Amino acid sequence: MEINNPLYKNQGMHVITALFTVEEGKFKVLLVKRNNQPYKDMWMLVGGACYNNETIEEAMAREMYEKTGLKNINTTFFKVYSNPNRSPLMRMFAVVFVGVIDCKKVNLLRKTTKTKDADWFLLDRIPPLGYDHNKILLDAIEFLKEKIFDSQITISLFSKTFTLPEIYKAYQSILNKDIDRRNFRKTLLQNHIIEPTGQTESAIGKKPAKLYRFCGSKKTLKPF
Repeated sequence: MEINNPLYKNQGMHVITALFTVEEGKFKVLLVKRNNQPYKDMWMLVGGACYNNETIEEAMAREMYEKTGLKNINTTFFKVYSNPNRSPLMRMFAVVFVGVIDCKKVNLLRKTTKTKDADWFLLDRIPPLGYDHNKILLDAIEFLKEKIFDSQITISLFSKTFTLPEIYKAYQSILNKDIDRRNFRKTLLQNHIIEPTGQTESAIGKKPAKLYRFCGSKKTLKPF
């Protein structure tokens, strides 16, 4: 390595997280509105520059906390984007993580010194995003559609207990297709992905619904 070679200079790294949730059966992604240039006032995936004294995992966690107030997010490394022109300021690689979360269990910080707003967006309501984040988001959605058959990913979407309609709607929304309801229930139970708790949840004017929980299985399901 020739340390003085000018081709090594003026390079940096973005760490970006595509964080998803399912709210009332609707698949959503977390976006923040920038307060600084470039792309001021535009919505983005959560992320920022990696400092030279931290790992990419540390940078990802720091940027998530600084811009949303969220901590201890379960994420999976996804992909590196290396187009030399993806940033107007300098050469910036993008290291992307994907995560899922139960939005009802966290308090989202709406405004920070670097952001004007933060919110969950339906996937058919995504505005134009800064940098190459529209492309990254589309790729991350396809990645999550594959990973959703891993029960460990799905666990992060729900509280300790849930009803079958809740988890059924989540899978349908993420996969964006109809799933046979009876086959869905049979597959999750026979593969010991979920189990009944013996409890029910009551709703006004409706029959009490059975509550289920995850078994802790590390199995990967076949696509429905």
